[in-house]
Amino acid sequence: MAAFRLVVLALVVSCVGASEQQATANPIRKVVNMLQAMEKKVTAEGEKETELFDKFMCYCKNGDEALGASIAAAEGKVPQVTSDIEAGEAEVAQLKSDLKSHQTDRAAAKTAMAEATKIREKEAADFAALKAEADANIAAATKATAAISKGMSGSFLQTSDAQVLRNLVVGKNSLDDDVREELTAFLSTGNGYAPASGQITGILKQMIDTMTADLASATSSENAAVKSFGELMAAKEKEIASLTKSIEEKMVRLGQLQVDIVEMKEDLDDTGKALLEDKKFLGDLAKNCKTKAEEHAANQKLRSEELLALADTIKILNDDDALELFKKTLPGASLLQVQVSSTQQRQQALAVIKAARSDPRLSFLALALQGKKVNFDKVLTMIDEMVVTLKAEQQDDEDKKEYCAMQFDLADDKKKSLERSVSNLEKAIEKAKEGVAALAEEIKALEAGIVALDKSVAEATEQRKEENVDFKELMTSDGAAKEILGFAKNRLNKFYNPKLYKAPPKKVLSDEDRAVQAAGGTVFADVSAHVAPPPPPATAAAFSKKSEESGGVIAMVDLMVADLTKEMTEAEATEKNAQEDYEGAMKDAADKRATDSKSLADKQKAKAELGADLEASGQEKAATTKTLMATLEHIQALHAECDWLLQYFQVRKEARAGEIESLKTAKSVLSGASFALL
Repeated sequence: MAAFRLVVLALVVSCVGASEQQATANPIRKVVNMLQAMEKKVTAEGEKETELFDKFMCYCKNGDEALGASIAAAEGKVPQVTSDIEAGEAEVAQLKSDLKSHQTDRAAAKTAMAEATKIREKEAADFAALKAEADANIAAATKATAAISKGMSGSFLQTSDAQVLRNLVVGKNSLDDDVREELTAFLSTGNGYAPASGQITGILKQMIDTMTADLASATSSENAAVKSFGELMAAKEKEIASLTKSIEEKMVRLGQLQVDIVEMKEDLDDTGKALLEDKKFLGDLAKNCKTKAEEHAANQKLRSEELLALADTIKILNDDDALELFKKTLPGASLLQVQVSSTQQRQQALAVIKAARSDPRLSFLALALQGKKVNFDKVLTMIDEMVVTLKAEQQDDEDKKEYCAMQFDLADDKKKSLERSVSNLEKAIEKAKEGVAALAEEIKALEAGIVALDKSVAEATEQRKEENVDFKELMTSDGAAKEILGFAKNRLNKFYNPKLYKAPPKKVLSDEDRAVQAAGGTVFADVSAHVAPPPPPATAAAFSKKSEESGGVIAMVDLMVADLTKEMTEAEATEKNAQEDYEGAMKDAADKRATDSKSLADKQKAKAELGADLEASGQEKAATTKTLMATLEHIQALHAECDWLLQYFQVRKEARAGEIESLKTAKSVLSGASFALL
């Protein structure tokens, strides 16, 4: 560029026509002004290029730091997410194993319930049949006893109850042969049989007692079986409910965990891709920044040389001696034509250049060809240099186009990466907010549950204390009552049944009692207010013991003592069961409270960690958004720098090609004749 401008300057100085110089009062001043304008323009271009270079270097520095931070964050995030995925997959496997175990246990419990139900139904049916048969047999034996007692054995033998009794005697294996024969003979004879009523009645009563006892035993066994069945069903239902709850909770947890693992894998994939893109972008950025710095240094050096050449030229032209010389020489200087054909060739070359003139620099060539004194060698050199310059400018445009395309790609890739990062951070922030809210609700529920549990424990403890106090009062009062009743019974026995009387232990005398006995055992009363007693009342009849009545009273006392003993035994059993239930409930409550407290602490810790993650994600999002805005500004700057070139690249390329072709044509025209400088 500098060489081209110096050539143009030399041609302008040497080839200006005489008529143009005469029309201008001071042509050298005009040349100097043009040189000074060129100097200002070069300086302004240098300042503009320096400003753009500084911005580019600032971008290189900030982009390097931002990308370094992004790469470091991604490299730290990848192993953490990988570890979380592995932990989640391990937990998924454990949950699946637990679910399989729970489902197997629940199916086994349901099977056990079904089998127990079948057994219970069979036992219940057997008991019903046994009870029906026993009731019928007892009723038949009872009616037979009543009939024999009333002497209506003949009429009884005609009833269905007699048939029932026959079947019983025949089918009952526990009867002795003599008894069976006696009963069979009784049940098989008509009215003419004179039974041994007392013996038959005794046998029947004994059978009734035996059957009644057997029925009572069977009933007791049935009741025990019903109770055991109920307890078994309750335990199994509780177990099934617990297993069902665990299955539902773990299925929910399994589903959520699998969703989290998928999201973490997507996040890991996005992070890995973003990491590769950032590293590639960082490598290209360093290369591009280095290339740009080298180009800027070369441009600065060339621009300094150009400014030095312009300054030296201005200094030469402004010299006083040079000005005096120009005044003397410029008006008479001219370029003379030595052959007639040179004018035609010059006009042809001028026409070609004017026809293709789109670059202002071609005007200098046209100006040179229009001059009187034309040095075609210099013009041909100028044409060659201009062709080289145009080709160099075209190469610069192509390099700049390639640079712009590469920068647009890099910036667009970075913009997409940053937008994806912002989107992922927004998802993470939203997920963290939801997690914090969910944990807050769970913490609130756990705290309320712990308060309610503590309240229930306090109420149960207070109730247990009250029940224990009632139990102790009952035992004390019943014990005292039994003792009083025992004293009363012993006192009655002393009179009515002396053999059953139990004498109290010998009383240990106190000092006061021993003093009284030492005094003769007499205690004198105060007789100062003694008066004569009234006449004695009529005497009663001779005494007789109420032995029969006393027996009934003693029996009632025994019955009351037995009732009190039974009540105390039941109270002790109730108290023992209540205490065991209370201790079991307290243990369960303590276990649940410990579990809930641990869960509460874990959830509070998880909430705090989520809050920290939320804050970190917010800061990271703000930083990433800031980087994205800087990238968008860089893209906008690239558009301002490159859009015009990209839009008019083909037009400029075609125009330069046309100019180069025109210059070559003009050179051919000018090379067709021989010229000499006179």
